[in-house]
Amino acid sequence: MSGALQIGPLALPLSLLVLMGAAVCALCVGTWLGRKAGVDVDAMLWWSFAVGLLVSRLAYVWEFRSAYLASPLDIIDIRDGGWNPTAGLIGAWAFALSRQARQAALQKPLRWALATGSVLWVAGSIALSIQSGAPRRLPPLALATLEGAPVALDGFAGKPTVVNLWATWCGPCIREMPVLHEAQRDRPEVNFVFINQGEPQARVSTWLSSRGLPLRNVPIDGKGEAGSAFDQRALPTTLFFDAKGQWVATRIGELSRATLAEKLQAASR
Repeated sequence: MSGALQIGPLALPLSLLVLMGAAVCALCVGTWLGRKAGVDVDAMLWWSFAVGLLVSRLAYVWEFRSAYLASPLDIIDIRDGGWNPTAGLIGAWAFALSRQARQAALQKPLRWALATGSVLWVAGSIALSIQSGAPRRLPPLALATLEGAPVALDGFAGKPTVVNLWATWCGPCIREMPVLHEAQRDRPEVNFVFINQGEPQARVSTWLSSRGLPLRNVPIDGKGEAGSAFDQRALPTTLFFDAKGQWVATRIGELSRATLAEKLQAASR
């Protein structure tokens, strides 16, 4: 399962679509019940959503504060996907309950709206977890490195392994590459494998040299075999495997130091 809806060059994570769908349903329920009660609940719901998102982000930043302190601007770059959903849900409910206590007419529509959104989001998240929970391992995919040496992906089992699918023309790939290079340098107990997608060996070598990125383990995947093996078409995509070669997490989109630390934490358990 790819974990994303691909629309041309745009990849939308299914977890984001579940959240958006739950929010839309909550708004519909709130609007309907609000009209029946003669109150406008939409503004309060939007504020609750906003507070929930803010709390979710701040909780995540606090949890991985050492990584964000190393690069403070990453705090405001929400493209890294760093959120604490549980904290956000609690924050949204706390804000809504504190506000509806002042207006009795808001209580029923607001509570039912938030309950609907919460239940749908939790159910959708569980469904995605179950669907993606089938055992997946590092595949026995044979590729060639920049130096022309053969390499098999399943040969990296034995250590936690990070597999990054990337290309030199991919903007988010370029932005995250220094973070991954830094991690490869500082975390020798983890395998980092950078599988270039469909570019000539000479171009990849020149690009890495010009950027000052002496990466190790850079196979060239001219036929897109890795994307097929992992059922992933979006770039960048980073997959995380534990020391037994078992898949534990996937990040579709750009990584920051914090989101990389989060996923490495899961792979190293």
